[in-house]
Amino acid sequence: MKLSIRHDTTYSYADEVCTSIQFLRLTPKDTQRQRILQWHLELPRLVRSQLDPYGNILHVMTMDEPHGALVLTAYGEVEINQAVQMEPDDQSPLPFLRTSRLTQADDALAAFAVEQCAARRDRSALTDLMNGLAARMPYSPGTTEVSSTAAEAFAGGVGVCQDHTHAFLACARSLGVPARYVSGYLCTEDESHLASHAWAEAWLEDGWYSFDVTNRLTCPDRHLKLAVGLDYLDACPVRGMRRGGGAEQMHARVQVNSMVQVQHQ
Repeated sequence: MKLSIRHDTTYSYADEVCTSIQFLRLTPKDTQRQRILQWHLELPRLVRSQLDPYGNILHVMTMDEPHGALVLTAYGEVEINQAVQMEPDDQSPLPFLRTSRLTQADDALAAFAVEQCAARRDRSALTDLMNGLAARMPYSPGTTEVSSTAAEAFAGGVGVCQDHTHAFLACARSLGVPARYVSGYLCTEDESHLASHAWAEAWLEDGWYSFDVTNRLTCPDRHLKLAVGLDYLDACPVRGMRRGGGAEQMHARVQVNSMVQVQHQ
C-alpha cells in the first residue's frame, strides 16, 4: 500500500515571540515495513537533521528573531509492506522497561494487567490486554489533557489514542514486557479519528510487535511510524518552548490518503 501524507501545523500568537525552539520529529525512517519514497519539510529556515537517543530523526529549529506566527509542513509518500508485522532491532529493548510520569502503573493498572494476561507474556496475552483496555476506556475526544497520565485516564474510564497507548505501556512494563510509544499517521476512512495517531509496540522474543488499542489492531498495515519513545513527550511530532508571545493558538491539519495505482494498458 502506498500512502500520501501532509501534516500542517500553524502557531499564532497574541504578541510577538522573542525566541522559540521547536523539536520536530516529523520525518519517518525506512524500515522493513515502510519505505520512504519521498519526504519534504517546509520550515521557516533550514535545519540540519540529527538522531535523538531513541534513533528518531530530529530537527531542532531555533527562531531567535521576533515572530508572530510559525508554519510547519511535512509531506511525502510512503510504501507500506503489509506482510511485515514484526520489526527486528539490533538494539536492546531493555531501556523500554523504564517507566515515566505519564506511564507509571498504579495498583489499578497493575492489577488489570494481571487480570488480562495472568502468567502469559506472549502476543495473545497482549492482544487480550489491548482489547481489555479498549473496552475499559472507550475512545472519547476532549475528555483528557496532553498532560493526563495513564493512571488518570484509566481511572476516568475514557481517553484518546495517547491515553490508550500510555495505559498499555504501563500495563506491559508492569508485567516485565518492554514496550514503547509510537507516534505516526493512520490511513482511515473514519473521519472521527484523527489521521495523526499513536499506538504501542511491545518486544516479544524476536522483535517489536504493534498494538493499536484505539482501533484494536495488531497488524499495522495502514500505519506510518514517525518516532518512538518512553511516552508521548519523547515521540510527539512537534514540541516546543518560547519566550514571549502571550496567548497561543495552534492548528494542526493532517491528511493521509491511500494512493491508487492505475495500470495503463
